Amino acid sequence: MTTLPVFDRTGAEVGTYEIDPAALAPRISKQLLHDVVVMYQANRRQGSAKTKSRSEVAGTTKKMYRQKGTGNARAGSRRTNIRRGGGNAFARRPRDYSYRLPRKALRAATRMAIASKIADQQVVVIDELSLPAPATREMAGILQALGLRGVSTLVTTATLDANVYKSARNIPRVSVAPVSDLNALSVLAPRRMLVTKAALDSIKQRASA
Repeated sequence: MTTLPVFDRTGAEVGTYEIDPAALAPRISKQLLHDVVVMYQANRRQGSAKTKSRSEVAGTTKKMYRQKGTGNARAGSRRTNIRRGGGNAFARRPRDYSYRLPRKALRAATRMAIASKIADQQVVVIDELSLPAPATREMAGILQALGLRGVSTLVTTATLDANVYKSARNIPRVSVAPVSDLNALSVLAPRRMLVTKAALDSIKQRASA
């Protein structure tokens, strides 16, 4: 069982929160986390790289000179891949890099990522995080009070909060996601994870289900 301190917006400790990382993930598989992170990164690839083959390069197909009698090696057209301006021997083609792992594995990897953050003491718990209107300056002040200024941080709320999202989206190295949108890459990429008590309750509830 791990006891996490709970802070308010001013950075003052106002309580504690007990959570068992083993309840989220009995064990942490580095191989599974690696496979899932690579999958998410591959799915982000645009896959639009393309180069021209010999048939696509502009130019004549006429032989550069006669094949025999010149003393030189045989030569084809100017579009061959061994000449400047010619086509590529193995031209790149647009392709789709995306693939999917089983849903059960993705969910297990997400729980493992959160458990590893808790075990490494990289989770900061705030009692409540809600704003009446978008306010980037106020959000930046909260992060500074919690010692997260300039630190890559994932802000996690129980449900989608438009005001929190709009307040944090322009702050460098800060991302916002509700519990339902968490995945292994979004959890592991930033150095710190700022979560509300309600978000932790939701994470525990999802893990037990």
